[in-house]
Amino acid sequence: MAHQLALAAPDLRLDVNLLDYLILSLYFLTVLGIGFVARRTVKTSLDFFLSGRSLPAWITGLAFLSANLGATEILGMAANGVQYGVATVHYYWIGAVPAMVFLGVVMMPFYYRSKVHSVPDFLRRRFNGQTQLVNAVTFAVAQILIAGINLYALALVMGALLGWPLMLSIVVSAAIVLVYLVLGGLSSAIYNEVMQFFVILAGLIPVTVLGLIKVGGFSGLADKVRQTALGDGGLHAWQGTASGDNPLGAHWIGIVLGLGFVLSFGYWTTNFAEVQRGLSARNTTAARLTPIVAAYPKVFIPAVTVVPGLVALVLFSDLGKPGGPQYNYAIPLLMGDLLPNGVLGVAVTGLLASFMAGMAANISGFNTVFTYDIWRSHIRKDRSDGYYLRLGRWATVAGVLLGIGTALIAAGFSNIMNYLQTLFSFFNAPLLATFLIGLFWRRMTPWAGFWGLLCGTLAAFASYILYKAGLLAFGTELNASFWGAGIAFVVDAAVSVVVTLLTTPKPESELRGLVYGLTDTTLADDSIKGDQAWYRSPLLLGTGALILSAALYLPFI
Repeated sequence: MAHQLALAAPDLRLDVNLLDYLILSLYFLTVLGIGFVARRTVKTSLDFFLSGRSLPAWITGLAFLSANLGATEILGMAANGVQYGVATVHYYWIGAVPAMVFLGVVMMPFYYRSKVHSVPDFLRRRFNGQTQLVNAVTFAVAQILIAGINLYALALVMGALLGWPLMLSIVVSAAIVLVYLVLGGLSSAIYNEVMQFFVILAGLIPVTVLGLIKVGGFSGLADKVRQTALGDGGLHAWQGTASGDNPLGAHWIGIVLGLGFVLSFGYWTTNFAEVQRGLSARNTTAARLTPIVAAYPKVFIPAVTVVPGLVALVLFSDLGKPGGPQYNYAIPLLMGDLLPNGVLGVAVTGLLASFMAGMAANISGFNTVFTYDIWRSHIRKDRSDGYYLRLGRWATVAGVLLGIGTALIAAGFSNIMNYLQTLFSFFNAPLLATFLIGLFWRRMTPWAGFWGLLCGTLAAFASYILYKAGLLAFGTELNASFWGAGIAFVVDAAVSVVVTLLTTPKPESELRGLVYGLTDTTLADDSIKGDQAWYRSPLLLGTGALILSAALYLPFI
């Protein structure tokens, strides 16, 4: 794996100079400085894991988005732009925004007002400790694997662009994330993520603008894409989806139900690495606005990921072909070809910022779930708060070390987005079924939650194994993840219904505040001045984000 990276590196080496290194150094010093400042606010485990529930919506909203702008978003979506063309926008306009709005409008009040510290903790209260443990273990494993993706991609960039050896790149970047997370916990991660959001844009916008200029603007880009292997189909999102004759190889049913519903809602509404940002907000309204604030910039992110991917497609004809660089190299290749010194330093810094933001989200989610939902709930109960605070810091160290190991797994995938979507179909899709049924059907029993989640997860694994063995013909790896997610969801739902009919539900008194229609009347109103203004309405702002997403599809149907 390291050998493959070394072979590609000479073609990607950038002519970085002292100015570029100064910009990079300034960024690293700022990141560590934020960690040291945030350390002063960490007095309790609540401060470390949930920022003391004190942050405003614009901070948590940008952190929510930045936590998602990791390696998989920047390198992976650009790689998809090369491999699949404009159809990649499905990941944003149907595969993200609707679920983000649903989280803010419907689900976040249940999370926030029930005062749970994590998604597995919500499952414990709604179902039982066994369901909590299954979700906590699968979530912890998933976060370590995804942290490895971010670390590998970061090392890929540092190794290829700056000439650093693979393992040195991995260890240095992991050490920086480790230091600021151990120091300041979630607050450090969130404030860094807000800064990283703007650094990421500062790095990607020049690549996009200069790339478009080089290929003759949007019209020139469209003409050149038609001459590639993608053809005219590479410029459309929905064309050919009735038959599966499109670059994605996907049917519209798989896109709408597999990606738009199961994978998307499974990720955005139940993935604690994202939900954790909303739980750190200062009140219920701020928590609900967190994913909705993030939805508006999310709508426009394809402009700096998918568009550069299309530019790379027409400028580098050997991308993804035998003997050529991997699809994942699209952005680094463009940076080397287009950017002058100084701007180059900003772009490299923006890429590193995206990977560090993504990894920090993975590790901060891992340390919370490991400490609260595995260790405190099932191994060592009733210890002091200081004990769990120290354990959280050690869990952070362990998570980063494990992420270094899983970075080598990610190195085996030519398109890391395919790898990520496969992981989501394993862990997020079945969880969505358990959540939705448990949220809207109060009759669902504790053991239905456990067996549904377990069987749905196993079904996702079985689907993928059968596809890799050639026994299920899903076409592309990406389409296999869409269908695998759908299978996992259906199996989870079916098992949940059957087990519910055979077992005893919880009394309604234990479900107040945890299911739709059973309000916890003991909770006080936590709204603050200004929350009633129309421009802070989650429903109104969420509707606006949905309309905007639908409108942006129109030129690309």
